[in-house]
Amino acid sequence: MQRRQLMQAGAAAALSPWLIAHAQDYPERPIRMLQGFAPGGNADNIARAIGIEIGKTLGQPIVVESQSGAGGTLASATVARARPDGYTLLLATGGHAVAGALYNSLPYRTVQDFDAVSTITFFPFLVVTQADAKFRSFADVLAAARATPGALSYGTAGIGSTHHLAGELLAKMAGIQMLHVPYRGDAASLTALLAGDVPLIIAPPTAVLPNIKAGKLRALAATGPQRWPGLPDVPTVAEQGVAGYDVRSWAGVMAPVGLPKAVLERLNAEINRALQLPNVRARLEEMGGEARGSTPEDMKNMVASETQRWSQVIAEAKIPKQ
Repeated sequence: MQRRQLMQAGAAAALSPWLIAHAQDYPERPIRMLQGFAPGGNADNIARAIGIEIGKTLGQPIVVESQSGAGGTLASATVARARPDGYTLLLATGGHAVAGALYNSLPYRTVQDFDAVSTITFFPFLVVTQADAKFRSFADVLAAARATPGALSYGTAGIGSTHHLAGELLAKMAGIQMLHVPYRGDAASLTALLAGDVPLIIAPPTAVLPNIKAGKLRALAATGPQRWPGLPDVPTVAEQGVAGYDVRSWAGVMAPVGLPKAVLERLNAEINRALQLPNVRARLEEMGGEARGSTPEDMKNMVASETQRWSQVIAEAKIPKQ
């Protein structure tokens, strides 16, 4: 690790004159924004929603590229290796912090190898069951889990996903035991719930809202600190007996460490400006999120805190490291 840090420091020193000279004219060409999940998904749509607007005022297009695989870590690795000139950005999600906690070995350091630029959006998960299920409230779920420890199952998008860790943290804070059933993505867990293979799933609002509106599913609880505006009648987990419970995922922009200060400040300002636009806020709300920017320092601290938090949950739940 020390050798790698010394090499990175030497490379940064060699690039400094070039970076300083070009920061004044930034940007002079299109900017790449990588996201680590499938095209057309939440991460892709968030990147495009913010990228279109900041591209207008930067005077250069933001080209969103999908580099899916390994829980988003492939895209993160590509960005970590890129030149810190502002022309390669990462649309990071909550999975970035989870990966730092879950994987034994990554080709980058989750916090130290990136400059945080700004957060974009935060969104909760929903605890969902079938509309005609025996669970009429989240209190019913807690009662069932306490009556038969380990028998109540819930589905998620996969082992080590933020959804899974939300379930493990819930079990710990509520003093219950549940059986985790991993699927390959939200669509697969939703299909399992509709088929009756599992009685509950934890999923982002966008994955389940159409079926809730169609009367096929019922949302029992939201995992954030406040009720989700899209379903204001659904209480939070904290309101229903698990005080202090708060799990939200997020998305934000990061860059390779060593970004010139002028470039970092310009990108941060443009993102925060775009997040005040009614059309951007509305688009993010359609995807289940709350538009919220940050300073670079606040975002970096959040990523570090989230990585530490999930490391503790993974260790206590004895989730195998990947």
